[in-house]
Amino acid sequence: MIIDDHYYLLSMERIRSVKARYCRYIDTKQWTRLPSLFTEDCRFEGLGSAPAGADVATFVSGVSARLQNTISVHHCHMPEIVLTGPASARGVWAMEDYVEWQDGSLAKETPGHRGFRGYGHYEEEYRGEDGEWKISFLRLTRLRIDAVPNESPRALMGRLQATPDWLDHPDTEYLNWSTN
Repeated sequence: MIIDDHYYLLSMERIRSVKARYCRYIDTKQWTRLPSLFTEDCRFEGLGSAPAGADVATFVSGVSARLQNTISVHHCHMPEIVLTGPASARGVWAMEDYVEWQDGSLAKETPGHRGFRGYGHYEEEYRGEDGEWKISFLRLTRLRIDAVPNESPRALMGRLQATPDWLDHPDTEYLNWSTN
């Protein structure tokens, strides 16, 4: 399969952008936007919020219910992405997540504790549909999970919150400048 450099680089960047939005949508609890990142037939494995083989609706319902009263921080980095066809790819992302329940609930991953910090990898497949790359398979693997003990300092609340639609309204002056 011969793929030109421009298409390859553009595909890599678009896939990275999908994964960045995945982390941002989950941490800022943008549940209505989350399904747009997945193909209709996407399947999920290895997640605490949905059973193996779950579809998109089951995953979004599960993750939104599970993380509703949490502070979560998901970081994905060092992607290894391979195009497997003109509209298909596979990737592995190193990941770290921090999840802390704010309502007195305890983490099932670390019984008796109010949260956890986890480390592992996302193994994913992607498919290009109508000019967009989407996640068509997502598996979370874990290397380690550390407890956030109940006696740890509580998160500082009331900080400046993320703007959910920050990228929906680009600066028009910049757009005019960049096309000249």
